[in-house]
Amino acid sequence: MESKLYRKILIATEGSESARFAVDAGIELARISGAKIQAVYVIDIFAYYSVPRDPRWEEAMYAQFRELGREAVSYVKTAAEDIAVEVEPLILEGNPAEKILNFAEKQDIDMIVVGSLGKTATEHFFLGSVSERVVRNAKVPVLVVHGSRR
Repeated sequence: MESKLYRKILIATEGSESARFAVDAGIELARISGAKIQAVYVIDIFAYYSVPRDPRWEEAMYAQFRELGREAVSYVKTAAEDIAVEVEPLILEGNPAEKILNFAEKQDIDMIVVGSLGKTATEHFFLGSVSERVVRNAKVPVLVVHGSRR
């Protein structure tokens, strides 16, 4: 049954094993509703500002992040296309929560799917949470999928 409620679903992934639970849930939602998927990986360019800048090191890190991003969105694309769900893979750069939210708004996304790593209270305090910022600021429904099955 095709739904008009969800036509475009953004699946944000950072490529981890636990993120695959969110990817799988997002793909299943897209299959059921007949939606197109935007698979997004965001290179967090602000994460290493406190590290002394060396152009060779910086380019090597960007190359590594771009490769991780390609692998992450490729997983989404392969898994979705295996069940005939249309996917557009994208790699963005910037603050992950901001990029996800801005992209969702500009592309008229109907739902955002993100993973939750279930950080400890200390990790959450210091690192914040992309999924929490997305949930608090999104103008569309957000599905947060925990990184492990209990």
